[in-house]
Amino acid sequence: MTELVVFDMAGTTVDENNVVYKTVRAAINAAGYSFTQQDVQSAGAGKEKSQAIRDVLALDGNEHSEEEIAKIFADFKVRLKQAYQDLNVTEQPAASEVFANLRERGIKVVLNTGYDRATAEGLINKIGWLIGPDIDALVTASDVTHGRPGPDMIHRAMELTGVSVAENVVKVGDSEIDIEEGKNAGCGMTFGITTGAQLESQLQQSEPTAVIASLRELLTHLDAPR
Repeated sequence: MTELVVFDMAGTTVDENNVVYKTVRAAINAAGYSFTQQDVQSAGAGKEKSQAIRDVLALDGNEHSEEEIAKIFADFKVRLKQAYQDLNVTEQPAASEVFANLRERGIKVVLNTGYDRATAEGLINKIGWLIGPDIDALVTASDVTHGRPGPDMIHRAMELTGVSVAENVVKVGDSEIDIEEGKNAGCGMTFGITTGAQLESQLQQSEPTAVIASLRELLTHLDAPR
């Protein structure tokens, strides 16, 4: 029995034209590197953003100081704030419809993200989603001790919604680390979605329950016998 669905934000429920990972790349390369967008998304997708920067830098095989990572992260936050001021943020197709469908069934809906809370709240405010009328809760990387692929954000989502059995939780996200997060939390089902950071072939590497091409497909899977 599904009691809670935890959805990733960027690329899964929020369409922000991949601005975060484009900005991660811009900040890193401004520090003297030449990583590709594919490098950034393969190494950093779904992660808390200072960790994403750390993991992208590690691709060159060299040691990188925490001071350097912090400096790039600070530049990233400045760049992202400006990017979001200029950006038309929208929901991914049918996100609100799917949220409403789930909640009509008595299933809780929580958004979780590798963003900090200020960034995440800015995104949902631009879309117009409200905690209470539209979603049940928002959990961000800055709300917990350990980000993805650790289970902390999903466990926090369970606490906020009164769900005690992880087997009754579903995780949906557009990166392998979303799927790994769901598995580490003991979720009964995990779904990769191809609307965001990674391709189906990449998502399948983490062996989700299924890979879907749209949020509406999730409802079909939830209706199928388990």
